[in-house]
Amino acid sequence: MNVSFENIDKVSGMLTVKIEKSDYQEKVEKALKSMRQKAQMPGFRKGMVPMGVIKKMYYKSVLAEEVNKILSDTVYNYIHENNLSILGEPLPNQDKQPAIDFDTMDEFEFLFDIALAPEFNVTVDASDKVDYYTIEVTDEMLKTQVDSYAQRKGKHEKVDSYQDNDMLKGLMAEMDENGNTKEGGIQVEGAVLMPSYMKNDEQKAVFATAKINDVLVFNPAVAYDNNESEIASLLHIEKEAAAAVKSNFSFQVEEITRYVPSELNQELFDEVFGEGVVKSEEEFVAKVKENLQEQLMPNSDYKFMVDMRQHLTEKVGAVEYPEALLKRIMLLNNQEKGEEFVNENFADSIKELTWHLIKEKLVKANDIKVEQPEVLEMAKNAVKMQFAQYGMMNIPEDVLSNYAAESLKKKEQVEALVGRIVDSKLAQALKAQVTLEPKTVTLDEFNKMFE
Repeated sequence: MNVSFENIDKVSGMLTVKIEKSDYQEKVEKALKSMRQKAQMPGFRKGMVPMGVIKKMYYKSVLAEEVNKILSDTVYNYIHENNLSILGEPLPNQDKQPAIDFDTMDEFEFLFDIALAPEFNVTVDASDKVDYYTIEVTDEMLKTQVDSYAQRKGKHEKVDSYQDNDMLKGLMAEMDENGNTKEGGIQVEGAVLMPSYMKNDEQKAVFATAKINDVLVFNPAVAYDNNESEIASLLHIEKEAAAAVKSNFSFQVEEITRYVPSELNQELFDEVFGEGVVKSEEEFVAKVKENLQEQLMPNSDYKFMVDMRQHLTEKVGAVEYPEALLKRIMLLNNQEKGEEFVNENFADSIKELTWHLIKEKLVKANDIKVEQPEVLEMAKNAVKMQFAQYGMMNIPEDVLSNYAAESLKKKEQVEALVGRIVDSKLAQALKAQVTLEPKTVTLDEFNKMFE
């Protein structure tokens, strides 16, 4: 077997693999013998079919399979052993590849076009000045988060008079044109109302001063803007029947329930952050602020890397690529979308490729590696953030570990986590090397940068 590589230019080359009979003959004979031992044909005992018959039936397919195995291994090993930095997969040469005929040939030559990664340098030091945006944790954001914790840990209480957002429970009865209870009309015991969800302000106002045992009159059709689904749900009737309900109803208030947020007390502090972690309202608010800042930091780092990408891409400048070859690779990976898709998206794919190569060099230069314990820890942090969205901060370690372990069973999830760890480590490394130009912005101002 003979393998050779020829540079066509700086960013492309041709790999030639010549396979001789001696390279595959032993493997083919072994495969045919194995097939003979298993073969079952009429007139022959198992394993006793003549080798001539086996060869006639299977030699060509076995030869093709073994040659392709040798070819695949040879190409991979050559690229690996010679440290060829290639883009995409080797492609069969379209112009010089000789025809292959497994019926008549016993020596084979394969030619592959290779797209090589371009050579360029990228350096980062204090002369690189990059903005770093810190998102301000405003008093409003802090209050909203504190109120959110208090709201989530609140409880329902029975009260005597109505306030906005309270829930009413009582007896509903359909009324006739004279304001009397309609004979045979709709009645609902234990009907539940939340006037704050009504669409009509005048109907809402009917309940503004409601008290236990009050009897109030309202019109469901008006209150809910003739929404058949809401009327049907309230009156416990079919949706089709709700369209015909236009009459007033009496509502006798039997119960008023109010959701009361938790007080900012030690019970809430322990529930949110763990027992004894904070011991006063001031410490609680400070801890909430600290958590908000921690949650916002990845946003700042993400923006930093976006700006770093633009800065370094401009610094590196134009990069030479084997465009025709890359378009072939892109088309091969997007056959169902066709050449038009490739032409429309090629420029953007080159931008992505350039940043990918720049990032690879930076990762290597900073000796960034990812260990298995780091992936598990990142998975646990991701789970912790999901729980935090629901106000659940004090999650037991075994629960986090179980959820994290479950997520790591998915390959795509592992790859995503590894990517996040690499990006995080790279951001920290680059922040220490460049000159940061700090800027403080509100969350709204920060979000507008991505519009």
